[in-house]
Amino acid sequence: MNRRLLHTPEGVRDLYGAKCSDRTWVKSAICNRMKLFGFDEIDTPTFEFFDVFSEEISDNSARELYKFFDQDGMTMVLRPDFTPSVARCASKYFLEDEEPVRFCYSGKTFLNTHSLQGKLKESTEIGAELMNDGSIYADAEMIALLVESISSTGLKDFKVSIGDADYYYGICEEAGIDFDTEEEIREQLVSRNTFAADRIMEEAEVSSKYRELIKNVSTCIGNVNILNEAGELVNNKRSSAAINHLKDLHKVLCDYGIEEYVSFDLGMLSKFNYYTGVMFGVYTYGVGDAIAKGGRYDNLLERFGKSAPSIGFMINLDDLMNALYRQNIPLPEHKEPIVIEYTSNSFADALSEAKTLRNEGKRVILKGANQYE
Repeated sequence: MNRRLLHTPEGVRDLYGAKCSDRTWVKSAICNRMKLFGFDEIDTPTFEFFDVFSEEISDNSARELYKFFDQDGMTMVLRPDFTPSVARCASKYFLEDEEPVRFCYSGKTFLNTHSLQGKLKESTEIGAELMNDGSIYADAEMIALLVESISSTGLKDFKVSIGDADYYYGICEEAGIDFDTEEEIREQLVSRNTFAADRIMEEAEVSSKYRELIKNVSTCIGNVNILNEAGELVNNKRSSAAINHLKDLHKVLCDYGIEEYVSFDLGMLSKFNYYTGVMFGVYTYGVGDAIAKGGRYDNLLERFGKSAPSIGFMINLDDLMNALYRQNIPLPEHKEPIVIEYTSNSFADALSEAKTLRNEGKRVILKGANQYE
């Protein structure tokens, strides 16, 4: 036998026993909270046409997609992200009127990340999308839902860091930075590599004034007071509007009573091109990256023929489970099943007892005795 077949490929893994039941309970707790906010479940295909995602990611990120061809020669990809798929589906079947549309989902996403990054190539995501509502109340609702969803799992020690991509884009527009250069700069700022971002700007002959402003974006982190400081650094309308929007958003979040979970980070950016305004991520200790990410993507649905302001988020279940385990958050006990042994003569009685216990919601295994009469 080829023993290599016993192992999984790099970046994927087997899960079983208590780890599986824990994940099922956590997923159920989050999805139930989303349903209480009026969200309906949606299930999109595991693979889609490459063009569904191609315009929303950079060329470098496109290399991380799992691509293959169908029998007609069309390029397909395993979904790297749910949002474009949900946007495509909503554009096709919904949004005929002006009423908001709410969807929630859970499933696998796939990214062929470099092996040295140590990240999973197959991840489980749970998310929600609110479409046809561009109000500040929609922004606040989604952030509040995210806080309640994570809190429902027992995790309490976390922060939602909120930014607005328009603050950064406004500076780039004022500096006259072209799209391709902006994309290269943003790709470095996503990983907080200001040195590499500055080198790109220097090569593009961006003035020192704007180079400093863009680098400072990554350091504008703190409580609501940081918004005043960041606002004083810029003069363009787009960046100033982003600051005012975040201030108003903070007031609504206080109405929800979740201000203790909120901080601000104007350097929060994404490698995905579709984010247009408010962005946010959830951070906690014991995990190196955000356990949840989201934001507003008001222009994405136009690609599929429907113009509708939208906002959503996804929770990375794998990272959330790591946080729960490392912080010793108690989860429902994984109870061992009751074992009822039987012989050929006692099988009918054993089966009757098993049925009774199962109807009571108990787990039962019927096990044949070693010797039969």
